[in-house]
Amino acid sequence: MNKIVKSSLLLFTFTTLMISCKKSEAPEELATNNIVTEAAISSSAAVEKKDSTRKFVRTADLKFKVKNVPQTTYAIENITNKFDGFVTYTNLQSNIIDQYETKISQDSTLESIRYNIENNITIRVPNKRLDTVIKCIAKQIDFLNYRVIKADDVSLKILSNQLSQERSANKEKRVEKAIDTKGKKINDVIDAENNLANQKEQKDAAKLENLSIQDQVNFSTLTIQIYQRESIKQEMIANTKDYNHYKPNIGIRLLDSLKAGWNVLLDIIVFVFEIWWLLLIGFGGFLLYKKYYQKE
Repeated sequence: MNKIVKSSLLLFTFTTLMISCKKSEAPEELATNNIVTEAAISSSAAVEKKDSTRKFVRTADLKFKVKNVPQTTYAIENITNKFDGFVTYTNLQSNIIDQYETKISQDSTLESIRYNIENNITIRVPNKRLDTVIKCIAKQIDFLNYRVIKADDVSLKILSNQLSQERSANKEKRVEKAIDTKGKKINDVIDAENNLANQKEQKDAAKLENLSIQDQVNFSTLTIQIYQRESIKQEMIANTKDYNHYKPNIGIRLLDSLKAGWNVLLDIIVFVFEIWWLLLIGFGGFLLYKKYYQKE
């Protein structure tokens, strides 16, 4: 008997330990999944490099499934505002996959619509906060399709534009000096002025391109595609009655027919009286025909 009791106690203790271990593993597994998702979407490529000699234009492309697209959209917008970014594009829409009606009763129909909701979002955030923004967005992910992060080094391009501006500025000064000191003929002056305008245009173009690149360096661009599981919307609607339902009974229809026939008869009588002159001419012609042609 003591052996049975001891065995039962051992079995109970072992079962209790197994259940407690599984319960403790569940939150740990959930936390691990969250860490894996966050690590999968973010990386060192999104972290600003402390290197003054290089300048990077960083972009990120994300596509993932969420539980609720509208709520995730609002969350992404709030995250963007929180970290001093701004939304440049958002297109929240529902796509109808299938739509059909099922007649439930004589006056009721069940309308069913299968659809999915998606949104394409483009946001820009400060370059130094790109990694933080991506990690915050990762908390919304239910299933990650892909994540692409690019970092393009534009240091040489910026330097090239700066050198181009300097060359244009130097040439611009020489042309201005030539116009002031050596421009005698009107044609020479016009050619020199055109050359000066071209140099200024090249310098301005290089300056604007550098400003555009610097803006892309300062603010990273994130292109995000989000979607959710296919949904179905069902609504009970009243049946649309056809034309025959609104027809009156046979008695009313026969009475209306008699009235319509009488009105047609009256119209014919009135029409005959309107063409009395034509009938008179025809009757006179008939009499003449009968009088002369029958004698012959």
